[in-house]
Parts: sequence; C-alpha cells; structure tokens
Amino acid sequence: MPSPPSRLRAAIVGTGGIVTGSHLPALRAHSDRVELVAAMDVAPDRLEAFLSTTREAGMAVEGYTDLDAMLGAARPDLVLIGTPPSLHREQTVAALRAGAWVLCEKPLCLSLAEFDEIAEAERATGAHASVVFQHRYGSAAAHARELIAGGELGAPLVAHCQTTWHRNTAYYAVPWRGRWETEGGGPTMGHGIHQFDLLLHLLGDWTEVRAMAARLVHDVESEDVSTALVRFADGALATVVNSVLSPDEVSRIRVDCADATVELTHLYGHGNDDWVYTPRPGLDDEARVARWRTPAADVPSSHAAQLGALLDAYERNVAPPGSGADARRTVEFAAALYKAAFTGQPVFAGEIGEGDPYYSAMHGDHPDWSPTR
Repeated sequence: MPSPPSRLRAAIVGTGGIVTGSHLPALRAHSDRVELVAAMDVAPDRLEAFLSTTREAGMAVEGYTDLDAMLGAARPDLVLIGTPPSLHREQTVAALRAGAWVLCEKPLCLSLAEFDEIAEAERATGAHASVVFQHRYGSAAAHARELIAGGELGAPLVAHCQTTWHRNTAYYAVPWRGRWETEGGGPTMGHGIHQFDLLLHLLGDWTEVRAMAARLVHDVESEDVSTALVRFADGALATVVNSVLSPDEVSRIRVDCADATVELTHLYGHGNDDWVYTPRPGLDDEARVARWRTPAADVPSSHAAQLGALLDAYERNVAPPGSGADARRTVEFAAALYKAAFTGQPVFAGEIGEGDPYYSAMHGDHPDWSPTR
C-alpha cells in the first residue's frame, strides 16, 4: 500500500444520532489526519440535516443516497458506518471491496457466518474492518490491560461483568429493535457486548460458557436479560450479566487478581477516576500500588480514542485493533452465550462452525426463539 496522504479521505454511512453525537466529533478531533469528504443516507431529509451541520462547521461534504455511488465517486480511504445492525455486513463488505478501511458500529455483523464473509473480503482486498468498541480505548483501559497482562496484579482469578440498563416499551417501538433479523439479538448483542468485549480484552481467550436467557418484560423476539458463567484459558472464572430491565443503571467490570482487585464502574464511558485498585490485605508496597493507580495520561474512552488508534494502524499498514481474530472472539462469545442459554448445555470455544445452527444465526433456529416458528 502506498504511503498515506497528509489527510485520509473519510466517508460516513448513516447520519443518525450515533454519527452526529460520536463519529463526527471523533473526526473533528483528528482533523489534522482525516478529512470527511462524503456522507450517505437513504433518508434525504436526515442527510440534508447532517450536511447542514457540516456546512456550518466549514466542512465540504458531498451527500449521497446510494452507497455504491458514493464509494465510486468519493473513493474514500476510510468508511465509518453508523446504520442499523442488519446493514453492517453488506455495507462493510462493499466498502472493503472499494479499497477502503472500515470503522463500523457494534455489532459488526449478526452472526459468525457474516463475520467470516467480512474476513474473506479483508483477505481479498488487503483492507481492514474494525468494530466500534470504544470502551477498550482511553488511558485507563490500556493501563489495566498492561497491568494484568504483565502480572503486576497477580494472576486473574475471579471476574464480574455487568451491563444492567433500562429500556422502556417506546425504545422497542423502533421497528428494527428486538428482532433477530435486524438487531441480531437483545441486550447480549446490542448493549452488554461493549462490557464483555472489554472483559475479553482484559482477560484474553475464553474456553467455556454456560448461560441462561429470558424474556421477562418486553414483547420482543430476542431476550431482554441474559446471564453467563465463563471459564478463561488461564483458569479464571467470570460472571456476565446483560439486562435492559434494571432501573438503577450501571456498567461494571471487576477483576479479582491474586494481589489486587481492579474495578471499573461507569455507564456509557469512563476515565481514569472510574477505575479503582484495591491491594490484597497485607500488601504494603506503596510504590507498587501507586503505579497501579497512576496511568501516564488521562484519556477518556471514546470514539475519538479508537479512531486515533485506527489511524495509527493505517499509517503503519498493520491490522487495526478491534479487527480480525480479536473481533471474531467477541462475536463467537455472543454466539456461544446464546447457544448455551437456549440448549442448556456448555459451549466450548471453537465448537460453533459451519453446519452448526448458531453459526448462521444467534437464535440457532431454536423452536422457542426462532422468529420463523
């Protein structure tokens, strides 16, 4: 790949709230490295409102209502996708085939089969697709991962991952929500995936999942709550809870290591102050504990932080974080959680492959959960 230009040419697909609220500020934060040149949306009124916003900010952005037309005319280096989940796989593959790198909102796709189709497009084009998991990024998450991986906190032993949020009936009135075909699942895929992706980012490969799921409140196809027990490759055990039924909303990760507990408590984003390190009783090394609690910088988790990491990877021509096998591990975990919950059996890493019903759909065509029955 040739050396990158002074500023990469970026295009946006979808101009709704996640794009205006998160992707556009991220692009502005890196305006010295990337330039927004095009935006596409199938809704002309929404597109025009977005273009008006960019014009007011002094940005020259061309608008399109057709993806192929935009890719052909604008020839972007980078495509940011903020559309409903059922469109992600098709739009990501189209952008890759046009030679662009992709940063796509979660979930990147609705099944392992769709993920492998994206991976094949990456191999064929040499471009890369990264999924938005902004909670991995920022100084505190990077610091915690370095401490755990380097053994500074001792061996990880027990962990808890909690996404307990609240969504009302009006939330599910949006036609694509709560449906397998368009959202891919309930809070496991659409909400908790951020936290358990961060848990996997901190602890590494998982080996076994046992789970339960239920519809307790909402009239939807998928679940509105799920829970899981997880075994990691190093032997650590974890619990994972994903809920949209919880009036007192919180996002939390706790990892108990041999020498310390590290705990993150937040809702939709975190900074250094949201992470707490508690040394084990009897550990009196004040200098060591001080190193745990003082990352070199204070960069909050955000789309801007992740975009910066992707731009770094583009400039070095290496796969960006949140792509390839790293991203597949999270999709596989979601599929394993659903399979374990719906079958009542443990699921092991690597067992869901072609021919397994949970490879092609998160509901696995289970008679109690399949949308076609």
